[in-house]
This record gives sequence, structure tokens and C-alpha cells, in this order.
Amino acid sequence: MRIRIVDAFTHRPFSGNPAGVLLIDAEGFPADGWLQQVAAELNLSETAFAHPLADAPDADWALRWFTPTTEVGLCGHATLAAAHILRTTGAHQGGVRFRTRAGVLSADAAGDGAITLDFPAAPLTPVTAPDGVADALGAEPLSVLDTGPDCGDLLIEVADERTVRALAPDFAALARHSRRGVIATAGAEDPTGGYDFVSRGFFPAVGIDEDPVTGSAHTALAPFWSRRFGRASLVGHQASARGGLVRTRLLGDRVLLTGTAVTVVDGELHAVP
Repeated sequence: MRIRIVDAFTHRPFSGNPAGVLLIDAEGFPADGWLQQVAAELNLSETAFAHPLADAPDADWALRWFTPTTEVGLCGHATLAAAHILRTTGAHQGGVRFRTRAGVLSADAAGDGAITLDFPAAPLTPVTAPDGVADALGAEPLSVLDTGPDCGDLLIEVADERTVRALAPDFAALARHSRRGVIATAGAEDPTGGYDFVSRGFFPAVGIDEDPVTGSAHTALAPFWSRRFGRASLVGHQASARGGLVRTRLLGDRVLLTGTAVTVVDGELHAVP
């Protein structure tokens, strides 16, 4: 069984966010326990598992995502990685529709290899900053929003880009303040720097202290900053050590997320179910 590691939201290896991708040649997924063991073995922020759907009217492939410790309800970079593998291996031609826990998600590739994901925009609800979240994050929030059931994150705006880049959270404490994670964000300091806003994503509650580039977080970041700037199309920079760019476009209750990907590892999984 072939297994790949793909760096997503980047055009070069060893940057962006690595995801495992396993295409399953069967009409159905193996046991959940086996899927979780594979994800734990790879120890990447997410591993995507997909199998083809025969004669399904609404979707072409079924898709699930696992962190090293749990299954998640929405993942952007591993969806991008799966679409990249389907395209580059010839396993699927043209645009692809994935049936997921978050509904049907589509991915379309341009001639230059850039892939655009069509995701639901996160419903943003202003909330009071939970007691202790400022100390856990290491910065005072300017605003705090809940991102809804699919993501289950807190979106926290902080003072400026330098504050985002300098964050050194208490991960054990931060894990107590969200169902999935905490996204810290600020506007870009240099409007000519090639991006409009910065973010970092911390997900200790699901086994990931810091995620290098979080596509699903941008389903919340895009509407937040599009409304702030009054523009539908923006570029986000996730300022992790690996870093990556996500091009976003807000279309009503949907968000288009565009990025590139590169395959880094293509190998054989011998521990088959």
C-alpha cells in the first residue's frame, strides 16, 4: 500500500505543512483503530485517508483526517495534499469532490498546479475571553471569537504582527481553553510584504502544539479579515517556523483556499489492515 508525505501550502520541500496521504483501494475505510495507528506512526499534524466512491452522485472520494491522537472534523492542508496526490498520480482527473464529516468539499487544480479548495466559512461569534487564556497564550487579546462546531477553535486577535511571531504559549494551559485549538492573528505590519495578515495555530488539545500551516483556520481568518479590510481576496501568512501562504477568497458562506503542494516522500506501507 503506497503512502506519501506531502508538504502543503508551499512550493518547496521542508516548508509549509506536511501531511500523510493514503489512498485506499477499497469501497470503505479500514477500522478506525488502524487508521489512528497509521496517523500516530507518521506523527504528522494530520494524515488523510481517502477511498473512491462508486456511482455516488455528490462526491468522488470519501476523505477522513487523523492527528496522531484523534480524528478531526475539518482539515485544509491534508485535503490539499490528498488532491495533489490524486492529480499527480493520475488517480483522479479534473476537479475532485470529497465526502467528509464537514460535508462535500471540492478541490480544483489550475494549470500551474495551484489547488483551490472550496470550504464552508466558519461562523464567527464574539465571546468573552476565557479566564486565563491571556496568560496561557502569552498576549492580551484585542478580540476573541468562537469559530463554530466544524473547527472548534478560538480566534484571538492580538496587538500586532510582532506579538504573533513572539508568542511562546503554555500549551498545557492553552489546551483547556478550546475544543480543538487557538488561532492568534494580527494584521500585516508591511502592506507591501506579500500578505495581508499573519497567524499562528496552536492545537495541544488534539496533540499538536503548533501546526505549521492550518488551512481550516483560514475559514475563520478569511471572513474576519475580509470584513475588516473590505476585500474578498486576501493572502494569509502563517508565521510558524516552517511558514506558508494561503490565498483566500470569501464568497458568501464559502471560502476558497488556494495553495500549492510538493510530494516529499513516496513509499510503501507494509503494516496493511
